[in-house]
Amino acid sequence: MKLYIIAGEASGDLHGSNLIRALKHQQTDIECRVWGGDLMQAAGGHLVKHYRELAFMGFAEVVRNLPAILRNFRFCKKDILEYRPDALVLIDYPGFNLRMAKWAKKQGIRVFYYISPQLWAWHTSRVHTIKRCVDKMIVILPFEVDFYRKFGMNVEYVGHPLLDVIPIGQETSMPENSGKKIIALLPGSRKQEVRRILPPMLSVVAMFSEYEFVIAGATALPNEFYHPFLTGHPNLRLVRGNTYDLLRSATAALVKSGTSTLETALVGTPQVVCYAGSPLSFAIAKRVVRVPYISLVNLILDRPLVRELIQDDLNTEALKNALGEILKPENAEAIRAGYAELRQKLGAGGASERAAQLVMSDK
Repeated sequence: MKLYIIAGEASGDLHGSNLIRALKHQQTDIECRVWGGDLMQAAGGHLVKHYRELAFMGFAEVVRNLPAILRNFRFCKKDILEYRPDALVLIDYPGFNLRMAKWAKKQGIRVFYYISPQLWAWHTSRVHTIKRCVDKMIVILPFEVDFYRKFGMNVEYVGHPLLDVIPIGQETSMPENSGKKIIALLPGSRKQEVRRILPPMLSVVAMFSEYEFVIAGATALPNEFYHPFLTGHPNLRLVRGNTYDLLRSATAALVKSGTSTLETALVGTPQVVCYAGSPLSFAIAKRVVRVPYISLVNLILDRPLVRELIQDDLNTEALKNALGEILKPENAEAIRAGYAELRQKLGAGGASERAAQLVMSDK
């Protein structure tokens, strides 16, 4: 069996790598040609395009990079036609993947969508595109099943793949440098988001001098990219490729909204969720977003367990207050109790194996 798998960001690379391992566990001679990253390549996928070439964030940046995006579409279509896969597996990344689904359906290629775009948050109209173009939705959040079935779609819930990646109670192996307690900073994996989100995070470092702040560096970004941020902060360190150990070592974390908020919760570290986009992107998003929270933690629990600081609220004073609150033992304990409830809602592990089985059996 030959599969063509497309993931366009770091979280998709992680989940794609586990899917490839599960597929190869079920059929050792399966071929996977992939758009993704180092993890998917290490799992046995033949990498043809790295996600760092695809990381365009926000409406304005997409417009600026339209020629490159159109070249990627043309290259992808040509590559798929030459490879002639048995099926196309799309992982999140809706701006690109929904267009590829439409095209692939016209070519008579079976399409699986693993890890749903957040259509329930905005762009509900895109559900009709998915219904026409996707043969099966494989979802990882419990409330997504009802959402898609409401539109009469073929959908299966497999559980969340992070439950297999982040087991309960695993010990950390990250060495301490200063002997101080650690506050982790997770500002994202794309240059644009790091440039917007990391400076506000760093603005509170001097206010918590009894802690050491440690940045979780994205493996797709070079060390030199972080050097300007480290300048003038002696109480600051950069760690790359060791985010889970960093979170296990940390007393608290400031985390960019996205998959990392759920990862932080599953590790068990109290967090403040941070997000800032370009003014234009935020103004447009504000008009179309239909959910009360931006973090997966709060969305799954359907209540505000963790504090969210968005756009203008992501400022020094608000960060200082929010971080100070979660450093109080009684508040940290309440957050961890909420995390236990979250883990229960997500169900048992084995999501990647179940997803692989659905792809293999539904030919």
